Amino acid sequence: MSTEPRILFAISDTGGGHRSGAVAIAAAIARLVGDRVSCHIVDLLTSTGLPVVRDAPDLYDHLSTRWLPVFNALFRATDGRRRVDVLSQMVYLGAHRNILRVLEEIRPALVVSVHPLSNRLIASTRRTYRLSFRFVTVVTDLVSLHAAWADPAAELCIVPTEEAYQRQRAAGLVPERLLTTGFPVHPKFTEYEHSQASARAQLGIAAAPFTVLLTSGGVGSGNLGATVRAIATAAPDVQLLVVTGRNTVLRSDLEAANLGALVHIYGFVDNMEALMAAADLVVTKAGPGTLMEALVMRRPVLVTQAVGLQEHGNIDFVVDRNLGRFCPSIAQVVAAIAELREPAVYAASVAALADAVPRDGAFAIARVLLEQLALEPPEFSRPSLLYRMIGARRRTRGEPRPTIRHTLGARLRRMRPFIRWRWRRPPRE
Repeated sequence: MSTEPRILFAISDTGGGHRSGAVAIAAAIARLVGDRVSCHIVDLLTSTGLPVVRDAPDLYDHLSTRWLPVFNALFRATDGRRRVDVLSQMVYLGAHRNILRVLEEIRPALVVSVHPLSNRLIASTRRTYRLSFRFVTVVTDLVSLHAAWADPAAELCIVPTEEAYQRQRAAGLVPERLLTTGFPVHPKFTEYEHSQASARAQLGIAAAPFTVLLTSGGVGSGNLGATVRAIATAAPDVQLLVVTGRNTVLRSDLEAANLGALVHIYGFVDNMEALMAAADLVVTKAGPGTLMEALVMRRPVLVTQAVGLQEHGNIDFVVDRNLGRFCPSIAQVVAAIAELREPAVYAASVAALADAVPRDGAFAIARVLLEQLALEPPEFSRPSLLYRMIGARRRTRGEPRPTIRHTLGARLRRMRPFIRWRWRRPPRE
């Protein structure tokens, strides 16, 4: 196994923002130190192996596209510190062996959680097995943070906005463990050097028309299809770049509609920076990833909807800072495009984006994580109550980490005689 220090990014592919945030930070680290640090990205919820939890990415796809009211109800029902603690411990009891296996395979010096539901699973595993690594959380929501994001067990919580900072303070995190850096946008967006004309030439699209990029997240949720048809009908001279994500049905429907030579349909793409460079305007849902990518590239945005309560605050973030407009109806989208096609209006909108958001969030986070790598991990001098009950001993400095053979389950099996004696009722006479 390689000897360079390793960073584990714990994510879940519930939407594209968590993985893209981890990839952005890993790319910034690679640009700063090359291969001297090894980065690993793991879907921790899938790795738990538990029914429902391991299927979280597919479940999210259904909830965000078909059962959004159910998703919002679940968000409200679990949005509380004690509720999160209880639910996390329930998951942890069934998943701790698999989580430990992931940690032992990678043996990271630093674990970075980029998903709220992985925070307490990591912290509980480290505490229970007294593993030696530092733990940092990177928040990828802008304003409306779920209670699961606030984990006091982390050495540091990195947030993208002042609103997120205040939300974490209200949740009980101390200022010494909070840091605002900006959102982790991939360096390829800020490093893109081609002009708009060059980007359009590379994509093979028309050079002259006013161009609008439309996207609604990795799963292609929302009323994207109806919006595209309405714009193509009302403004046939506007060029449309439509990204349907993993929604293959929507892509097939739009391609079959023959909306004209200026309407270009794409599936899941990895060149979003080129598409944004080619566009004059971005129409998107309120997901933080695409929003911040567009703002970093200084493209005005039209926000159509919030998919989930965690995105609601992002609408206010855009509108209050005059970074774009909220257009909840298709008619409002069409009207806003018509207005922004006026050169004076468009120039004023672009000027408002000059210093709207930090452009180096990924590099700022990367530098902080490299500093964390140089620090000693915390020591747990007092084992947990459960560990003391089952006779676990404290691992000394330099001693190898526990292996799978010495898991909590193996120690619990030693208690079987006591458990049988304690809970077996005596026979009635």
